[in-house]
Amino acid sequence: MSSTTQAASPVPRRLPPEVVIAFGCVIAILTFGPRSAVGVFQLPILQERGWGSDTFSYALAMQYLLWGVGQPFAGAMADRFGSARVLTIGLILYSSGLALMAYATTPLTFTLTTGVLMGFGLSGCSFNLVIGALAKLVPPHMRAFAFGAGTAAGSFGQFLFSPIAGAMVGNLGWHFTTIAFGALMICVIPLCQFVASAPMGAQSKSRGAPQQSFRQALGEAFHHRSYVLLVLGFFTCGFQLAFVTVHFQKYIVEAGMPPQVGYWAFALVGIFNIFGSMSSGWLSDRMPKKYVLSMIYLSRALVTLMFISLPPTAFTAYLFGALSGFLWLSSVPPTSALIGVMFGTRYFSTLYGFAFLSHQIGGFSGLMISGWAREAMGSYLPMWYLSIAFGVFSALINLPIVEKPVERNEALAAA
Repeated sequence: MSSTTQAASPVPRRLPPEVVIAFGCVIAILTFGPRSAVGVFQLPILQERGWGSDTFSYALAMQYLLWGVGQPFAGAMADRFGSARVLTIGLILYSSGLALMAYATTPLTFTLTTGVLMGFGLSGCSFNLVIGALAKLVPPHMRAFAFGAGTAAGSFGQFLFSPIAGAMVGNLGWHFTTIAFGALMICVIPLCQFVASAPMGAQSKSRGAPQQSFRQALGEAFHHRSYVLLVLGFFTCGFQLAFVTVHFQKYIVEAGMPPQVGYWAFALVGIFNIFGSMSSGWLSDRMPKKYVLSMIYLSRALVTLMFISLPPTAFTAYLFGALSGFLWLSSVPPTSALIGVMFGTRYFSTLYGFAFLSHQIGGFSGLMISGWAREAMGSYLPMWYLSIAFGVFSALINLPIVEKPVERNEALAAA
């Protein structure tokens, strides 16, 4: 092998796929953990700064939106230049946003740090980029398992960091906690080399130069009815998850329960999502993926309806956390697998990035509406009902998806 070829081949291509998946899972745990625990910071920040829920909600809404807006570009850069570089840049931005959050004393600076820096940072270093790298590095028969494992790892980060953040905020203060989390993100950078996918040029040399251009790939996807339905359904996922992530713990306190109930209920979301994500990946290998998605969205609606219909107690909060956790990110493995089935892996990170943009627009919408509704109506109840309606809607629109590779002309099919 020539020195040129060696330089083009990233380290992970000489590692067993199980090792690559393991390092991808570690990165997903460490990067997803701090942002999933953001609800822990809301009450101490609002009490110290004297802001309303709408200020906090707006900053997090911007984070969700910019995370989504940046995802297709981060995915395209990862497809073109390899995943390690994009992950490193994302981690630097993410770390800066977390650390500078402690010094944000006005709504504007809080939005710039928590919203802008963390949003763009997450677009480059979250588990979505890890999933894109695994799609290229793991053999086809292991992809669904890898997607489920990567998603489950992010869930374990949520389970791990929610009580850690709660304990650190209670004992050391929220300022120290955000700075410490920022420093932790810098420590993740060396791990990125173990999930480094090859740049596009290296892929072309090793596999034969494909004929489909970037523009053709986007045109093909957005003229494909099943992809459009998949992207629209992912909007609901973001809408529901963003609302619960940011406002659930405040809802628990306003219902008369101690903050610890919210911390541990949300930790249950993380631990049960491990089983939900792995089960979803397993099912997606054994039955039509569109049916898995429809069941997930419909089940979320039923669980939410049950939660708001029962009296607010610690038991119902923990039950909601466990059931919601099983369904939390379980939509990611079948969504990712469907994109791979329909379009292959060459532009996987880019196409998944656009699907995730829809997810984050849903999150942005959920946070903007929830913050406004809470301040204007004094209740989160309208948001719970809206979340149920969106769940039923997505359960229906995923059913017509056609689960097969897109038809191409002979030249592109050969490529």
